[in-house]
Amino acid sequence: MKKPIRSTAVVLGAAAAAFGMAVAPASAVPSTVWTVTPSPANFTATNSGNIVLTANIPMTCTTSGASGTMQSANGNPATVASINAVNFGSSSSPCTSVLGNVTTVATPPWTVVAVDYNGGVTTGYIGNVQATVTAGACVFTVTGKASATYTNSSGILAVNSVSGDLSVATASAGCGTVVTTSTKPTFKGNYAVKVTGTSTIPTIVGSNP
Repeated sequence: MKKPIRSTAVVLGAAAAAFGMAVAPASAVPSTVWTVTPSPANFTATNSGNIVLTANIPMTCTTSGASGTMQSANGNPATVASINAVNFGSSSSPCTSVLGNVTTVATPPWTVVAVDYNGGVTTGYIGNVQATVTAGACVFTVTGKASATYTNSSGILAVNSVSGDLSVATASAGCGTVVTTSTKPTFKGNYAVKVTGTSTIPTIVGSNP
């Protein structure tokens, strides 16, 4: 069902998840064993600061969250978590844009994919992103991935997608020339991740035995 959100990008991307994105130096040898602690486990993620999706215009959400499951994995890239639910905004604090309030409907599951590990920071992306965003009369669908990093010491999943990660699959006539299938959305924001029902910060460690 549709939920209002300030950032159409927030839904996308989102989201969702939650694992952060910050630029970290690449390790000498790519990790192939990913140890998630605890594993398996359920997690929740709550936004830390605003979540912003930009599709030529910024869409901002002051409230966002996600939940799912996480587990250890092998391979590179490797899926270390599944985001089974994403929400943006609330009835009292909807996501907004210059086109009006923003509603985003995500199509989960999204995935959390690990690619590199260095100094307690896992670099990767939120995959399988798909969401329909409505801002005023403009309706469009976003698909793709969102680059991200997860930092063990803080439990912050930093989503920091770059142009080309996400694309607009469809856009309605109500979007005019503001949002078209040539638009390259970006999704940025931090999520604090905890093991569901606890204050425990999960960790992800990459290695190459």
